[in-house]
Amino acid sequence: MLSCVRDNFGTPEIWGRYLGEKEGVSAGITPEEVELLQSNDIKILVIWNQFNDATGLENGQNEANAAIQFAQELGIPKGVAIFADIEPSYPVDSAFIEGWYQAMLESPYRPGIYGIFDPERALARAFEQASNGNSALLESTYVWTAAPSVGITTEERAPEYKPQAPEYALIAGWQYGIDAKSCNIDTNLFNGEIVNVLW
Repeated sequence: MLSCVRDNFGTPEIWGRYLGEKEGVSAGITPEEVELLQSNDIKILVIWNQFNDATGLENGQNEANAAIQFAQELGIPKGVAIFADIEPSYPVDSAFIEGWYQAMLESPYRPGIYGIFDPERALARAFEQASNGNSALLESTYVWTAAPSVGITTEERAPEYKPQAPEYALIAGWQYGIDAKSCNIDTNLFNGEIVNVLW
C-alpha cells in the first residue's frame, strides 16, 4: 500500500488510520503497521469510527472513552489527537461534540473532529452550536474538514490550501479529494502544526 501511494501520488508525510476494525468499512491499525510507518518517518493521524450516531452528550462521552481505552491499549502516547469520524449520513448534534470534547479533555489525548464542515451541513451547525459560549472547545478541538472537495491529485498538483471550517476553528487539515482509483486513498493537506498532535 505504501509503495502504491509513493508510485502514484508522492511520499506521504501523514497517514490517517483507524482504531479497531469496523466490519465492512475499515481495518484497524496494527502494531506492525505502526512500526512500518514510523520507521519511514510518516506520522499517524488517529481516527475513531466505531459509531454511526453522533447525537447525545452521554453518547459522545462514551465514544470518546472507548477511543481513549483503545488508544491506551495500543500504546499511543499522551498529547496525540483522536479524531471522531462524523460521516455526512450520521445524525449529529452539539451535545455529542460537547461530550466528545469533555471526555477527551479529561484524558491524556486531544479532541479532534473529522467531517464535511460545509456551512450548509448539519455537522458545521452542530459544531458552531457546541462552540458558542465555549471558547475553550473552539480553540482546542482540532477540525479536519472534507470541504470543499476538489478531487484527487498527486502531491505535485495539490491545490492551494483553502479548507472550509467554522470561523476561528483550530483547523488541522483538509481532505480535498476522496476515493482515488489508484490505491483507494483520500488526499489531504495538513496544517504544519498538526504534527505536534500526531503519533
